[in-house]
Amino acid sequence: MPSVYIVSNYGKLSKKGDTLIFETEKYTSTIFPFRTEGLIFIGKVDITASALSLLMKHQIDTVFLSTNGKFNGKLTFSEKKNVFLRLKQYKLLNDYNARLSFSKEITAVKLKNQVTFLHRIKRKNKFDEQSIYKAIDNIKNLFPYIDQAKDVETLRGYEGFGAKNYFSVFGKDIIQDWAVFNGRSRNPPRDNVNAVLSFLYTLLYQRVDSAIESEDLDPYIGMFHEIDYGKRTLSFDLMEEFRVPIVDTLTISLFNLGILDKEDFRTVEFSTDSDENPLEDEGKVATGFEEEKSENCCDEKLVKSSKGVLLNEDGLRKCIEGFEKKMASTILSPSSGRTVSYWKLIREQVGVYKRFINQEESTYKPFIYR
Repeated sequence: MPSVYIVSNYGKLSKKGDTLIFETEKYTSTIFPFRTEGLIFIGKVDITASALSLLMKHQIDTVFLSTNGKFNGKLTFSEKKNVFLRLKQYKLLNDYNARLSFSKEITAVKLKNQVTFLHRIKRKNKFDEQSIYKAIDNIKNLFPYIDQAKDVETLRGYEGFGAKNYFSVFGKDIIQDWAVFNGRSRNPPRDNVNAVLSFLYTLLYQRVDSAIESEDLDPYIGMFHEIDYGKRTLSFDLMEEFRVPIVDTLTISLFNLGILDKEDFRTVEFSTDSDENPLEDEGKVATGFEEEKSENCCDEKLVKSSKGVLLNEDGLRKCIEGFEKKMASTILSPSSGRTVSYWKLIREQVGVYKRFINQEESTYKPFIYR
């Protein structure tokens, strides 16, 4: 079943019979709960109590994002009751060897996927092969060190170094002259390519998080990313293997196929005093390649405001459409050996992780992009 996106800063979601009605001054849309797997709100809309009751009745995964792409939260309809599975998650979290082994797999596969994508860039870019070769070699040189790593913190450092090299040449695959990419940046995104990457990573995170909850796993108990209050670290862990094949490849296509154009973006002011576009971490703005805090490869400075680039409503809709088409496209599943959609593949990989937690699998094998 598909997910339904509501991109609006006004309007009301209400209930009529066993259907949901979204109304604005200009149009009315009907949403059938029995045909809807997820409901994603982007912006600010009103939801009636009866509409919330219908969402709860059908257990529709409901997510709230801001127009700057930030994940604000989701509806939780019931507490997870599989305490025994959660205890197993805690047990593995405290198992030094299991955690280190899992983190090595996640780090190695993420970097392998990046190398695969850089080779594709190299084949299409004959004018700047040297810098791409250098980035590939720098990442490949990390693999022996990953095998020999003694702790997870060291692996996070290797992941960050790999990301720095990967994003140093990522933009060379974009053919549009108006598209700007000056290395990975977020909170806020500094250019239009980063605006697309950040938004699509948020959509991917939401899908992985939904799959994790559907298996009764606790998304807060991850093994690779650093545990922190309120951080759903397992969702970050299991999305790593899908960043390149889903988001990075789609981002390039949205620009190169002319789906996005320069009118799909807006420049906004991010401020520590803003509710709409806040600067996070008390005004600390990172200016390099970090995607998570593990990629701490760049300097920070204290500021009260900073300009950023975001997608406008048309741009958001184009990215959403591209993302849904990507999720519906098919690929060979390494765990089942069948051709499945990316959405089904994410669910299968979460199932593999659950078997790993239940000790039905000796190791977790992430998805390798080929």
